[in-house]
Amino acid sequence: MKMLLYVLAILFSLNACNGTDKGQTNSGTETPNAAIPPIINYTILNTYPHDESFFTEGLEFYNEQLLESSGGNNENTPHPSAAGIVNMKTGKVDTRILLDRAKYFGEGITVFNDKLYMLTWTSEVGFVYDAKTFKKISEFKLPTKQGWGLTHDTSSIIMSNGSNSLHYLDPVTLRVKNILGVVDNNGPVSNINELEWVDGFIYANQWTTSYILKIDAASGKVVGRIDLDSIGREIENKYPETNGLNGIAFNKKNNSFLITGKNWPSFYEIKLQ
Repeated sequence: MKMLLYVLAILFSLNACNGTDKGQTNSGTETPNAAIPPIINYTILNTYPHDESFFTEGLEFYNEQLLESSGGNNENTPHPSAAGIVNMKTGKVDTRILLDRAKYFGEGITVFNDKLYMLTWTSEVGFVYDAKTFKKISEFKLPTKQGWGLTHDTSSIIMSNGSNSLHYLDPVTLRVKNILGVVDNNGPVSNINELEWVDGFIYANQWTTSYILKIDAASGKVVGRIDLDSIGREIENKYPETNGLNGIAFNKKNNSFLITGKNWPSFYEIKLQ
């Protein structure tokens, strides 16, 4: 099952790379003379239990509560397509949004101006909810064939789709304002997944790798990498049914990040050095 999911993820990410919109304002270009992004060290502060049934797609703090979303379908990913509030003592999610798995594979979430935005993977639709009541407000058509991760800055919703392109959406009209290409010293960086915007930088899981990339939100350049290979290998050795690293939430109160993975048994609170 695990290998099948990885193969499917790689195939779909390649489709996403080929299926992004034309007319991009900045798709990224090769920069062979650029410096290799440095490794950013970190310290593990705490671990917390995580709901192993959640195939984690989105993770974000809102009003000092942790929100998490999961994806699943009725075929080969029998996990909930859902979102809700995490109980940090037990790791269990108080589900507030439950999508029909026969129609929708849940993806990333973010909260902006008290509205919760949620993507679906291949249905080309997203949903908007009241972040306090979780009542559905509206739905919208995605600008690309796939939806992966979500975050926001001070004025835009930022969406990934598995390629190297980040789509900036107007939070009201949900139309594309700008497209930012993510590049490193080798050129365009694909498989950009879960996102977290912090003080002018976007931290992004790179799917099927152990890296969280630190991306300059103005230029799209990868300026650093957090290598979580040691945590990932420990999880996989103990729990072989888990899947890849995915999930980043910044805790302003502690100036730390909470990270996890799909079906992982734990959250890790880390502080960057």
